[in-house]
Amino acid sequence: NAAETKALFEQHKPTHVIHLAAMVGGLFKNIRYNLDFWRRNIYINDNVLHSAYETGVQKVVSCLSTCIFPDKTTYPIDETMIHNGPPHSSNFGYSYAKRMIDIQNRGYFEQHGCRFTAVIPTNVFGPHDNFNIEDGHVLPGLIHKVYLAKQTGSALTIWGTGKPRRQFIYSLDLARLFLWVLREYDEVEPIILSGKSCLHISTPAPFQEDGGTATIMPFSTVGEEDEVSIREAAEVIVEAMNFRGELVFDTTKADGQLKKTASNAKLQRYLPGFQFTPFRQAVKETCTWFSTNYANARK
Repeated sequence: NAAETKALFEQHKPTHVIHLAAMVGGLFKNIRYNLDFWRRNIYINDNVLHSAYETGVQKVVSCLSTCIFPDKTTYPIDETMIHNGPPHSSNFGYSYAKRMIDIQNRGYFEQHGCRFTAVIPTNVFGPHDNFNIEDGHVLPGLIHKVYLAKQTGSALTIWGTGKPRRQFIYSLDLARLFLWVLREYDEVEPIILSGKSCLHISTPAPFQEDGGTATIMPFSTVGEEDEVSIREAAEVIVEAMNFRGELVFDTTKADGQLKKTASNAKLQRYLPGFQFTPFRQAVKETCTWFSTNYANARK
């Protein structure tokens, strides 16, 4: 609602804004509601950015997503490649709406000199997440599934083959980076914020199946060593929650995009010494929070 958004800005008169408002959801919600994702996010983004311009906000940092990048591309993806081709068909509505923030940021800068920019986090997880199994993102959804399987003594069913690979970033690390971007990062062009998994240090890449023949593929591009397969993520959660049951993969469910490796080279140039929380520790802390706060957690 444009009028309500402008009224909020006029009431509080912010000088700096971190723009996180969005209609969001996991793979299956995106597949069902691509039009809704497009329309609602286009309205939200235009309302926030235009209200910020009209009320004289000095800096806006918006939040994009790695799913906005082209589906057919070379890896690793970097910040210059956002508009190089269509996104994956499963979430085209959300992806195109988020891409348009980059277009608006450029427009407000060129026409009005506004310092509006955006960050592109990889898959975010942490305490206070949305742990809904149907509509949440993959890692909090898996945490909820493991919790329930442990409570009922049943097998853990994971949707898809477990082969897609993702990069994750802990929400507490992302929060620190958001504040750095708000205070220090002066570019209008977006910046990828990607964490480090530390699961694959000094180990070969997972097996890649090709016509039934398994071969070991070496790591060859920036960021791939920080990717985690859905199977590996599930195994880290299983370990963190001390789950002893069976893992079952429901291959009738869609995998979504197989990989979307993003380079954090730009971030490394700016902050070479930034210390990310180790993936296993971050997952353990998230699992502990969810178990402790199960009654009141979003689910």
